[in-house]
Amino acid sequence: MAITDTDYHITPALPPEAKALDDNYLMHTYGRLPVEFVDGHGAVLVDADGQEYLDFLGGIGAVSLGYSHPKLVNVLTDQAQKVWQVGNYYYVQNRGELARDLSELLSKTTDAKGHITGSTGETWKTFFANSGAEANEGAIKLARRWGEVKLGGATGVVTAKKSFHGRTLATLAATGQDVFHKSFLPMPAGFGVAEYNDLDSLREAVDHPTSECGPVCAVMLECVQGESGVWPATAEYLQGVSELCHERGLLMIVDEVQAGIFRCGAPYAYQLAGITPDIVSMAKGIGGGFPMGAFSARAEVAGLLAPGDHGSTFGGNALAAAVGRAAIETLVEEEIGEHVIEVGDHLAEVLAGLPHVVEVRGHGLMRAAQFDVPVANDLVEQGLGVGLVLNHIGDSILRFLPPLVVTEEQVDTMAARLRALPPLRG
Repeated sequence: MAITDTDYHITPALPPEAKALDDNYLMHTYGRLPVEFVDGHGAVLVDADGQEYLDFLGGIGAVSLGYSHPKLVNVLTDQAQKVWQVGNYYYVQNRGELARDLSELLSKTTDAKGHITGSTGETWKTFFANSGAEANEGAIKLARRWGEVKLGGATGVVTAKKSFHGRTLATLAATGQDVFHKSFLPMPAGFGVAEYNDLDSLREAVDHPTSECGPVCAVMLECVQGESGVWPATAEYLQGVSELCHERGLLMIVDEVQAGIFRCGAPYAYQLAGITPDIVSMAKGIGGGFPMGAFSARAEVAGLLAPGDHGSTFGGNALAAAVGRAAIETLVEEEIGEHVIEVGDHLAEVLAGLPHVVEVRGHGLMRAAQFDVPVANDLVEQGLGVGLVLNHIGDSILRFLPPLVVTEEQVDTMAARLRALPPLRG
């Protein structure tokens, strides 16, 4: 049966041995759905029985070019026959080229939709890590070095309520959601929190920091808060944050781990607001699904780190550098941003037409459908039976982070299957 059929019905495949091994030998830190994926192509995943699923989660936003993209497969295979890991004491092929490519993307200017309009011409310098949490840890360290050198020892970082910056202790402390802090107290000090999209709240947090935060050296924000439900910052708010940081001599850190690398149409979501931050963290789509993270900074800021100040054994290794370079250059060559804008607008329109959807939020292919009834969890579970990979946040939000190569036809098929599920039929 073709993947485009709206009456596609399957029984997800989960080999008993896969579940037994998981149950017996892995820490139970995830509530897993009953399916094992073993293959994929484009925006389609294939389970252990060869059944196909339209993927609207994309490896939690990481599979930017879809599954089995031939260029990434060829580059990874070729590099795997050479060196994988030599260490950062030495030069590594493709690493400098990837950093140059990222600098060019970071300096792009766009309109409010994400269409590229030009370049600031600024040079950005990058440190390569292995994940988004590591990228944010590095960004925080660099900000504190700025506070030491430029602000008389200020170390506080103000973040936003409903934010998410990672699972390490420092990035959890930066995360403005108490639910993630439970059982892991005490959190590291040096962080304050302000209301999102509220400049008055941010000014208060910066000018009158709590004792736990201390004098402030930086503000750290997501342009779209993904983990709490896809909540976009307004352009006016981001512009106001940029101005406030400039006035106070603070650094503006933008966490683009989920929203960056063309996920929102523009190369980076901050470009939609016409601003230039000081530090940008990224991961997920940078390697097309290969484990990789990075943080980049304007040259003036990046220059504050010297040999020995920061490091990573595997960060920017030969495999990651080769795949990352291939992923970024392919995204640019295929003009994926324009595709994301077009298909993202279509996705938003289709989602808005579903029963019980009262709001659609986000940009590009980072979207949330807000329901007025608690059906999201049921839709995720039942969606597997009609060949859909979906994601819910709480019981009333579906989050959509498909591979950036997803088509309008696949969006239409997803919506038709979703609409036919019992929670939305009545």
